Amino acid sequence: MTVALVTGASRGLGAAVALRLAADGLAVAVNYRSDAAGAARVVDAIRAAGGRAESFAADVTDEAEVTGLVTAVGERLGMVTVLVLNATGPQPSIPLPDLTWEAQLDQLRFFVKSPTLLVRAVLPGMRERGGGRVVHIGSDIVDRKLPGMSAYIAAKGAQHALARAWARELGPYGVTVNVVAPGWIPVERHDGLDRSDYLGEVPLGRMGTPEDVAAAVSFLASEGGAFVTGERITVNGGHT
Repeated sequence: MTVALVTGASRGLGAAVALRLAADGLAVAVNYRSDAAGAARVVDAIRAAGGRAESFAADVTDEAEVTGLVTAVGERLGMVTVLVLNATGPQPSIPLPDLTWEAQLDQLRFFVKSPTLLVRAVLPGMRERGGGRVVHIGSDIVDRKLPGMSAYIAAKGAQHALARAWARELGPYGVTVNVVAPGWIPVERHDGLDRSDYLGEVPLGRMGTPEDVAAAVSFLASEGGAFVTGERITVNGGHT
């Protein structure tokens, strides 16, 4: 059975991706940092639908914990051949006069350091199996360039660039590397926010859902996506 590791999968986009990949027949490692109850709910939902899943606690910005995470997944589910890089942290709006280097590093830890640690950890297994899939969850904010969000935008831009470079480097090993870049997809943490201004700018006339993002990830992880690498699929209803 193909094993997928989805980081930050206890809720939101990560949970939807985990549920979709499990429905596609993959065994799913549900990673979380602190929300054990949320991860347990995702695992229970997958199992109730007849799928296979386990939850794994780890801070994916910490090198030792990433190494332990990949080892534990290998022992409990099997070698990771689909890696979905979804984990994120707070994304505060910080005007340039107040922007510190530490605030820049906060974003780079999630979108440059963590992907690097995780891909390095799973790559030996992917090479041993003759291939694998890496899917970054990016953002269309790289195109929107909102004021006050420069730290987040810079880190997401770097993540997109990493994916393209790694696609070329890892292609000879049968490993594809792509980005799914959502627009504003409302999840639990957005409850209560006014969406009317944003919605008015979306050509398709509706807000996206976590399932829309999960469908794009599903394609890239499937046999149908086997010859797609170095690409960015933007999931935002045409907003950009």
